[in-house]
Amino acid sequence: MTEILGRILTPTGFVDGRLHFDARIVEISPAKLPVGAPVILPGFIDLHTPGGGGADALGGEASVRTIARTHARFGTTALLPSPVTAPEAELESAMAGIARVAAKRASGEARVLGAHVEGPFLNPDRLGAQPPFTKAPDGALMDRLLAAGPVRMITLAPELPGATELIRSLTARGVKVLLGHSAASYEATIAALDAGAAGFTHLFNAMSPLHQRAPGMVGAALARAEFAAVIPDLVHVHPGALRAALRAIPRLYGTTDAVAAAGMPDGDYRLGNQRVIKRGGTVSLADGTLAGSALTMDQALRNFVAIGCALDDAARRLSAFPAEMLGLDDRGRIAPGAHADLVVLDAALRVTAVYVEGEAVALKT
Repeated sequence: MTEILGRILTPTGFVDGRLHFDARIVEISPAKLPVGAPVILPGFIDLHTPGGGGADALGGEASVRTIARTHARFGTTALLPSPVTAPEAELESAMAGIARVAAKRASGEARVLGAHVEGPFLNPDRLGAQPPFTKAPDGALMDRLLAAGPVRMITLAPELPGATELIRSLTARGVKVLLGHSAASYEATIAALDAGAAGFTHLFNAMSPLHQRAPGMVGAALARAEFAAVIPDLVHVHPGALRAALRAIPRLYGTTDAVAAAGMPDGDYRLGNQRVIKRGGTVSLADGTLAGSALTMDQALRNFVAIGCALDDAARRLSAFPAEMLGLDDRGRIAPGAHADLVVLDAALRVTAVYVEGEAVALKT
């Protein structure tokens, strides 16, 4: 049994206490805290993680394990590796690698909950930095990907032919469908939500924008969404737009959209079959197009706080809300019986300890 003392974020708010846990939370007992006691939050859950530590989610089992180890050092205790658009054989191979990691977590790794497949059913005119391997929605291809590995989420463009039928089918099978990389109208987006789509991928980015006479996908998200993901690096989305989304969407949650460059020095990295460049904290293609991010979830927390979110609210947007999106009631919260997925922070909100299912993670490589 492990015990740690601090200001603990529970589902009902912060309490000063001692946390007792093994692989799961056993008890929270009240305690008087010393000066400088840490903050203890639920571990972060990243539902969109294309890479990290120099590795790409398309690279197979070893790459996925590198991604899981890298992000664990920054407080991410569970994640969805997120292969970008690629030829079918590469996607199936990637899913097989993700499946092996999801089946058996190794020491030091964040828990891999499955995959978020970002494509290939995307609008070719809204690819952003995605490689150009888009396809029309294809139920047979989706069946093959589901057979290859645990697809928990998929991003698609709802204006494509056959998208509505695929949204209904996948939703009935328990796959969360997110809308993104899309030029859909407001009306087409609302129809996709009515068909069962669960939310939006990197709100504002690579989607039809809000205009007062053509509200687009962004307008539909602000008007109707319960859940949407946003990249809170303060580069992909202006703080003012982020604040507007925070007021409009009850369970707006943060994801990193981190590529192989996350946790690595400046240099050249892979995103699918694309070469991307990390310079000064941002990642782009050679032409300057943003290409995912180098964001980590601890920095996402600090960024939410910096724009005015209370710490408990910021934390829930990186833990409880992603868990709710996946329908998980034993992660993203510190309560008896939940997995002991924890991140411990100092007064500056810097990570000092991470526990994945009760195991302490080494913070340095």
